[in-house]
Amino acid sequence: MTSATDPLPHPTVTPAGSSAVSPDRSPPASSETVPPAPPPAKAPRWSLPALIAILVLAGVLYGWNLSGNSLNSFYSAAVYSGTQSWKAWFFGSLDAGNFLTVDKPPFALMIMGLSCRVFGFGTWQMMAPEIAAALGTIWILHSSVKRAFGHVAAAVAALVLALTPITVAINRDNNPDTILVLLMVAGAALALRATRDDRLLPLVGSAVCFGLAFNTKMLQGYIALPAVFAVYLYASRLGWRRKAVNLALAAVALAVSSFWWATAVSLVPADDRPYIGGSTDGSAWDLIMGYNGLGRVLGGEGNGGGGGGGGATFAGTAGIGRMFNDVLGGQISWLIPFAGVALVAGLVRCGRAPRTDATRAALVMWGGWLVLHYLTFAMAEGTMHPYYTTALAPGIAALCGGGGVLLWRAFRGGDARWSWVLPAGLAVTGVWAVVLLRRATGWNTWLWPAVGVVTVLALVGLFVLRSATSGTRLRLLGVSVAAALVAGLAGPTAYAASPAFGSSGGMMGGTNPTAGPSTGGGMGGPGGGGRGGFGGGGGNGGGPGGQMPGGTQQGGQVGGEAPGGGNAETAPGGGTGELPQGGGAGEFPGGSQGGENGTAPGGAAGGAPGGMGGGGGMGGADSGLVSYLEKHQDGATWLIAVSNSQSAGQLILSTGKPAISMFGFTGSDNAMTLTRLEELVKKGELHYIQLGGGGGPGGGDNSLLAEITTWVQKNGTAVKASEYGATSASEAGSGTGASATSTVYRLDPSDVS
Repeated sequence: MTSATDPLPHPTVTPAGSSAVSPDRSPPASSETVPPAPPPAKAPRWSLPALIAILVLAGVLYGWNLSGNSLNSFYSAAVYSGTQSWKAWFFGSLDAGNFLTVDKPPFALMIMGLSCRVFGFGTWQMMAPEIAAALGTIWILHSSVKRAFGHVAAAVAALVLALTPITVAINRDNNPDTILVLLMVAGAALALRATRDDRLLPLVGSAVCFGLAFNTKMLQGYIALPAVFAVYLYASRLGWRRKAVNLALAAVALAVSSFWWATAVSLVPADDRPYIGGSTDGSAWDLIMGYNGLGRVLGGEGNGGGGGGGGATFAGTAGIGRMFNDVLGGQISWLIPFAGVALVAGLVRCGRAPRTDATRAALVMWGGWLVLHYLTFAMAEGTMHPYYTTALAPGIAALCGGGGVLLWRAFRGGDARWSWVLPAGLAVTGVWAVVLLRRATGWNTWLWPAVGVVTVLALVGLFVLRSATSGTRLRLLGVSVAAALVAGLAGPTAYAASPAFGSSGGMMGGTNPTAGPSTGGGMGGPGGGGRGGFGGGGGNGGGPGGQMPGGTQQGGQVGGEAPGGGNAETAPGGGTGELPQGGGAGEFPGGSQGGENGTAPGGAAGGAPGGMGGGGGMGGADSGLVSYLEKHQDGATWLIAVSNSQSAGQLILSTGKPAISMFGFTGSDNAMTLTRLEELVKKGELHYIQLGGGGGPGGGDNSLLAEITTWVQKNGTAVKASEYGATSASEAGSGTGASATSTVYRLDPSDVS
């Protein structure tokens, strides 16, 4: 027999003309004997148009006004460098001179880089693969949910995913999370197909997808793997020996697709490759286990600057209720209560189904996905940005669609014990939506009463019309269901529309993209990465409602100021569209906690010494200094060396020329040593280096900093501010975006003894 909740029965396949049982297949128990499935029912006429409409809606939300959107300059610079150098493209280098990489594996950058190589470097050229990946995720989830729960469930799941606020925000940004989610959803969907069809190829494909996800954001790409393993191991009809063989082959595929890049990097001598950003020793293996591994969960960077314990980052304090706090609540939590109710009730309803029941397998897969991601992000003590939570959205969407359909069937099934579960889930959803909307003081104040009223009317209609079978009462029941859906999605839809259409879109500066209004300052960003004497690396802009480094209030701005308060200038071409605007760098992991609402310790918004500084050194890319550096580059490979990746990224985008980030994103990378600096100067590959600009001591080696500073001041020649248009040292410091006076030094081969 089949599960009463399974819309698509899945037969046990027996070889024609043979009654023998394969030794690799479990003997069929009487309770698992399934008659041949009838031909699949023809898809309803509305199914495909509904999916197309959802994809069009999502495309508009993700792409409207994109050319005016501020992207992440950290990744934008790396993509641009990859269009100038294939070596930079492969390693994920921040600069085309290949001094330092970004702090992530390069798979997402590779995809964006290929697009920009073909179509030219620009916002749309860079973002086209991201938007395509976002739409692909919706399509794959729709297809997977449809196979397990039917067309209605698939449409609801696709719509929920498309309208998740934080998903809309991150899909309009060039962070790697959009491609990460696509690969993980594809991996989960293929694993369900392998479980259902008893085929090896989909299982291997699933492993490859998760391996590529690993090469997008490392260990985050593995979070859902325990659910995949559990579902295949339990629900597949294959015998244990065959399962073991298939899982072993999939493990090989996972290992190869996960570690090909790290292995290739390790085979290249350290002198012939860039320093791997975020690592302690310049190796990809250290990055895997430290900064992008356990450091994210347990705190600490794996490279010096401790991780602001307690998860004190952009997403509020770590704890089981983190997803419902003022910062994350409006981004991801709208439908988590309903998804939880649907998961538990669905598993109970499937309790007597066969072990191989496809509906229960899907519930366990997407429920496990949600629980694993929820616990990981809620309890993470390390760096935690709101946009990480976009990874929860597919699980929430699948459970709302599939689980919602199961609750509807139970509600209409005549069993009074189940008649209250669907209304209870909808009621909790409505109440939570009102709570979230009331947090946004002064924002669409009409919306929360409307959601409350519609929810109440929908619930009354469901109870009164529950037993309707035909005529007007049945149509009114349908209206009640539609009203409940509208009430549940009204809040997230309003939030989701703000990045593209509204004037209040949280922090849409590329640094920390969010959707909707400001509903809490969040926690001050981890600072402490900047090394004393160098321009610090842009302080935390806070959570939604905070400020970008430099003190600019973020309210869904489209241009935004660069870190340090200066306007980011567009990079030179190579492209045909508008160039990405500067918006700041991606993550601010690191040591001491900054102040709330984007105010760094010391009281200055996002830029006082003691945090990571105001964006550091060259954050604003002062046009006078840039012109001077270009005029006097004298054949050097790099235009200048600055302290951190944010500053270097802004320079790369402003000039189109390589710039060195000496100490990486957090200011804690040991990429630049005195020996290395002397070598670069002696070869004539670097003439200018910037010292000063505030920023407290970080987790790096401050003795190295002092050594470099002393050597540069002793052997270099300070460039007078008047030579590039500034009238005083203080003006020079402010012009470069530094929070304190900074000095540019000239070094020539003759200065190296």
